[in-house]
Amino acid sequence: MSKQPTHPNLDQIELNSIFEAVSDPIRRKILLDLSEKGESNCSTFLVYAPKTNLSYHMGKLREAGMIFTRYEGTQRFSIIRKDDLEKKFPGLLDTILKSAKIEGDK
Repeated sequence: MSKQPTHPNLDQIELNSIFEAVSDPIRRKILLDLSEKGESNCSTFLVYAPKTNLSYHMGKLREAGMIFTRYEGTQRFSIIRKDDLEKKFPGLLDTILKSAKIEGDK
């Protein structure tokens, strides 16, 4: 049985960490995909980075509190923590996603 990754609680999510996480275009692309497709297998994002780099990027998003990742066997599935982010920082996620689309991250 795989150990499930840790996620910050709502009160541990910080604006500074979110801005750091979305400063990278690969992470913005991942967020755009997740916003459109919903929960996705992490291998979906291998088009953006090799597996080792992808693990790093997914970890940054998870540690910032932007995504929730669960293990199912050897696979990892991630989803945006929309409700938590909206509760903590109303409108921020939508603004980030809209800006990423305008900048051409997709």
